[in-house]
Amino acid sequence: MRRRTFARATTAALAGVVAPPPAPASAAPRIGMADLDRLDHAFTGLVASDNVSGGTIELEARALAFARRANELQADGSASQRVRRRLYQLAAAFTGTALWAALDSHAPGRAQRHLDRAMRLAGMSGNAEIQLRLWGHATVLATQAGRGHDAMAAAQAGRASPACRRDPLYRSLATARLALVQAGVGEETAALRSLEQAVDSFDRADHAAPRAAWMGFYDRAELNGLSSLVMARLGMHDRAEAHLHRALGQLRPEYVRNRAYYRAHLALAQLRQGDAEHACVTAASVLPGAGGDSLTGRTEVLLATFDRELSATAPSTQACVSWTDRYTDRRVHQP
Repeated sequence: MRRRTFARATTAALAGVVAPPPAPASAAPRIGMADLDRLDHAFTGLVASDNVSGGTIELEARALAFARRANELQADGSASQRVRRRLYQLAAAFTGTALWAALDSHAPGRAQRHLDRAMRLAGMSGNAEIQLRLWGHATVLATQAGRGHDAMAAAQAGRASPACRRDPLYRSLATARLALVQAGVGEETAALRSLEQAVDSFDRADHAAPRAAWMGFYDRAELNGLSSLVMARLGMHDRAEAHLHRALGQLRPEYVRNRAYYRAHLALAQLRQGDAEHACVTAASVLPGAGGDSLTGRTEVLLATFDRELSATAPSTQACVSWTDRYTDRRVHQP
C-alpha cells in the first residue's frame, strides 16, 4: 500500500473516533467502565469488519486510531489500576488488529512496527489472552518473511502461554499453529502429532465459555482450515482437499474473507493433484465480479501462485487458457 494512501486513511479514521466532552480544567477526567465499554464495542466492530473484508488499509487505520484513543485516555485520565491494565489490553488489542490487517495485506514493514508496539502494550496489561493472540501474529509474520526459526520460537511461546494452560480452546489454536510451523520446516511426525493434540483439545473445550471477541473465529471450520494447511505443507494434497471441503461446508456466512482464502487453497490442492479443470473452476470462483471488492494480499498471493503453477503444469489446456484470460482481465481492471 502506498504510504500517502495509508496516511489519508489514518487521518480519516482518527476523525471518526468520537471523544467524550472535555472535563473541567481543575481535574483530570475519571476513566471508568463506560469508557472501556465503548472501546470494547469498537473492537468487536473491527473484528466483524475483518471477517467480511479482511485486512484492508481502512481497517488498519481505524484500529490504530482506536489504539491512540486508548493511549490518550491512559495518559490524560485518572483511573484505578484495574482500569489502567484494561486500557493497556485494549490498546494492545487494537494495535494487534492493525498488525493483522498489515499481515493480511502482505505489508511486513508495517506489521513489524505494529507487533513491536503491541507486544509492549500487552506486556504492561498482563493479559495472557492478548499476548497469545500476538504470538500467533508473530508466527505468521516470521513465516511470511521466511524466518523459520523465528516462526517456531513464536509458535512455541504461544503454546506455552498461561492462556493455553487454563483453556483447552486456546491450547487447541496455539497447537494447530505450532503444527503449521512444524510442517513448514519438514517435521512431519511432530506436525501430525501436534495436529492430533489440537483436535483433542478442541473436543475437550467448553465452547460456550465467554472469551475475547477476537477468538470468535476459531471454530470447527477454522480447525479444518488449519489442518488443511498442515497437510498441504507436508505435500498431502488429497488430505488437504478433504479438510478444505469440510472447512468450506462449516464456515459461517459472515466469514467472507476466510471463504475466499480457503477456496484459493482448495484450487491449489486440486491443481497439485493433477486436476487442472476443477482447479480452474475453483480459482475462478474466488475472483471478484465486476465492481466487486478487491482481495486481501494473502489471497492475491495464493492466486498468483496458482497462476504460475498452472502455467507450468497445464499451459495448453482449455481450462488454463480460460483461467488466464479471466485472471489477466481482473488484474487489468482491478481498482
